[in-house]
Amino acid sequence: MSTYSIQLEGLRKTYGQGDATVDALKNVNMQIAPGEVVGLIGPSGSGKSTLLKCLGAVIEPTAGRMTLGGEVIYENGWKIKDLRALRRDKIGFIFQAPYLIPFLNVTDNVALLPMLAGVPNNIARARAKELLEALDVVHRANANPSELSGGEQQRVSIARALANRPPVILADEPTAPLDSERALGVMGILNQMASQYQTAIIVVTHDEKIIPLFKRIYTIRDGQTIEESR
Repeated sequence: MSTYSIQLEGLRKTYGQGDATVDALKNVNMQIAPGEVVGLIGPSGSGKSTLLKCLGAVIEPTAGRMTLGGEVIYENGWKIKDLRALRRDKIGFIFQAPYLIPFLNVTDNVALLPMLAGVPNNIARARAKELLEALDVVHRANANPSELSGGEQQRVSIARALANRPPVILADEPTAPLDSERALGVMGILNQMASQYQTAIIVVTHDEKIIPLFKRIYTIRDGQTIEESR
């Protein structure tokens, strides 16, 4: 079993055939340990979004090996039959926009995924309360998303991503709509949550103000290589 929460070996993604073939990803290698927050940077069109979609089991790679949470989920083909259950149980998603369900209150937004995974209602709600307390937004537990500030909504979305205790969280430009103070606050929360829950978090970003906060950064160029810088 891998000691990494995320491990990619020779991952490739090709679109088209013949003369129309485009290599979106070529020989991508990556290792992220439990409790680690790693940045993924690169110019537009370099393959960041494609890589995140592969990691999130949204699109299928063309070749290579992908391990999430110590389990091989792809090796020249999917090794998991139920990809929806994989996304629900092993991967948390944080987006640029919070995408909270508007007709559910904060607690219900966070507790929903565990309940869908079969966690009893009272346990799911207790887990939601624990996360909301850790993220300093428990005082908004009964509020609807429209009543929250932008920063509060993003904290609730982080709680939701952690609710099923996934080994992996994929964050796509989570600080883009935030000012400097709130962006730094979100990064502090992600580092705290990664350490507390031993979750591996990969953050795709163009946000220059948060890049110095990463201990490790992967840079992707033309989908061909991933370079690790420290």
